[in-house]
Order: sequence, then structure tokens, then C-alpha cells
Amino acid sequence: MANVTKTPEKKRIRRLLVNAALSTLEKEGWKVARVRGGGKGRVRRITRGNKNLLAAIRTSQDEYIAFPRTDDDSAWATLSEVDVVVAAAVDDARNPKFAQVHMFDAGDLRQRFDRAYAARRAAGHTIPVGRGVWVSLYHEEATDPVGRVGAGIGLANPPIARIPLDAVEAPGNGAQVAPPTQPPTWAAGASDDDDDEPLTIAQAKTRLARTLGVDPSSIKITVEA
Repeated sequence: MANVTKTPEKKRIRRLLVNAALSTLEKEGWKVARVRGGGKGRVRRITRGNKNLLAAIRTSQDEYIAFPRTDDDSAWATLSEVDVVVAAAVDDARNPKFAQVHMFDAGDLRQRFDRAYAARRAAGHTIPVGRGVWVSLYHEEATDPVGRVGAGIGLANPPIARIPLDAVEAPGNGAQVAPPTQPPTWAAGASDDDDDEPLTIAQAKTRLARTLGVDPSSIKITVEA
């Protein structure tokens, strides 16, 4: 449940997992396009036939996935804006060989995160706004320990693909860009583990403010070319 993206090897595996998720969508017949303003939320618009969905891409190297609350603590950043979540997880945290790609209904996942959040708050846990709430993919849901509340969506929704990491292909059409249908909340506030995609000034100010414990309006950023 920790940030496991710090080492070069972890970053390499994360990129493979992202590619596994996107290439699986394409092999399943979905057309995949970046969403303008998706930023760190790693959101894609996927279309197939008459279906047109917003998908959040998530990776997991420890069998957990996370979403943060919105700044006003009224909803889940990114998760509340999408229709599905495509999660690519390693098969073994210590010796990963395969990417296991799942597609989850975002409504089902929101309900699990709601249960997890409510249970942890009731148990006295402090969860700062903007900090990710982690939910297990593969543990059975249970009320004890409290961290198991909301768990198990990876068991309820088996992988749609299982790909050897050394055979992961780069997606073919990820460069396309689709405009958002409405102003997204993820553009300025969602946290994610993808530090390869650029930050907007608003995102950078928000993250610095959270780190320093100040209001974003007090953050000034100067860019020198």
C-alpha cells in the first residue's frame, strides 16, 4: 500500500502495466484516446460500437489500488468522473512475471471505496484529503481488520487478460486526444502514481500546497525558459 514507484525497476514495471492495460483494451476492440485535461488522473476515452466510456487506468504492484478524495471531501477524485476502471496488477509482488488486466464498473468500485472510507473513519483513522485510500484487489472482503472492508473486487471480476511482462506490447493509438465532455475534477486535484505525464501549473500548485500544508493560492510558480 506504499508508494512503490521510486526505483527504476518499479517505474519500468509500472510502464509495462500501463501498456498492458491500454493494449488489452485495443485487443478487446476498444478505440483508446487520451482525454485533454486528464493529466495525472490517467484517464482515457474508450469507444466500441455505440459505447463511449471514460476509463481510469490504474496499476498495482502490491495488490492494492488507490483513489483520493476530492478537495472538498464530497466524492472520489477521478473515480467519481469515470464509467470504468481498467486496473493492471502484477501476479506476484516479489517476483512479477505477468500483468493481470481487469475492467471494473466504476459504480461498483465507488461503493467499495465508500465502505472502506466510512469504516476507517469510524475506526478513528485519520485520512488527509488528497491522500489515497488503498483497497485490496485480491483479499476477501471482511470487517476485521478494518483494512479489508471494500476489498476483493479483483476476485469478483477476474482478469480479462493475463500477459507475460516480457511480452507486453506498446499501445497503438494512445496519441489520440479526445476533449472532455465537461470540466473534469481530476485536472487539478487527482493524485496518481504516473509521474511520467506532465503536470499543469494548477496540479503542481495543488500538490505543493498539500505537501507544505498551505492554501494553493499562496503558492507562486515561476517558469524560466
